[in-house]
Amino acid sequence: MNQEELSPQDERQTEVCQPADPRERFSSRVQNYVKYRPAYPDQIIRFLETSCGLTSDSLVADIGSGTGILSELFLQNGKKVWGVEPNESMRLAAEAALKDYPKFTSVNGSAEATTLPDQSIDLITAAQAFHWFDQKRARAEFARILKPNGWVVLLWNERRLDSTDFLKGFEQLLLKYGLDYTKVRHENVEDDIAGFYAPAPFKQVNFDNRQDLDLAGLRGRLFSASYTPEPGHRDYESMVSEIDILFRDHQVHGNVTIEYDTKLYYGHLA
Repeated sequence: MNQEELSPQDERQTEVCQPADPRERFSSRVQNYVKYRPAYPDQIIRFLETSCGLTSDSLVADIGSGTGILSELFLQNGKKVWGVEPNESMRLAAEAALKDYPKFTSVNGSAEATTLPDQSIDLITAAQAFHWFDQKRARAEFARILKPNGWVVLLWNERRLDSTDFLKGFEQLLLKYGLDYTKVRHENVEDDIAGFYAPAPFKQVNFDNRQDLDLAGLRGRLFSASYTPEPGHRDYESMVSEIDILFRDHQVHGNVTIEYDTKLYYGHLA
């Protein structure tokens, strides 16, 4: 395909190259990630206690722990957590945010090379991170660090695309301006999950989740995504203008709501 054959969206996607190393995609977005990414439902802890035998003595390895959003949920409930994160900016943000939790240990490592000891972990989690892994190498590493009969939990907040008019408009905005949005959506890796656990079975459960945001929060949530244009990109100002209009048209009492399905997959590795 030559340049004349490129659609406007193709031109936007080729204009700015995303970092070749996916671990670096969020380095310039850490502050927005800390402030504006959604948390996870509290019910997850109770569910894992009931379904996976999670206790106060369990050692949790949160792989691709980022700024510590999921790690904090475990820490708030008295669990011991190793947060394994390869991106220095995100790891430092987690260390700052979780400094008052004595049961948190920050680890400079990756899904493919955690640096954790053999058979040391009761429960591995990967939240919003699975689609960035080299899945074959990550699976081998998970199998190495898990205790016998340890659990692997994959989860993420999947934004609902069309349950409200606001969410329909938000999705259209991302399709219009996202640099590689359609390539990195979580739905693209759901078919990989069975292969990751295979030949062991796994189960899946959904939780309702939501985020109520004012205009600053909606902007920050948009800017926290790795695929949206940043300041200096030719589409940045147009995108900001359109998100402001979308907010104005759909806000209720100064807020809009992003609805999510928190999808959680859990099982053992054979």
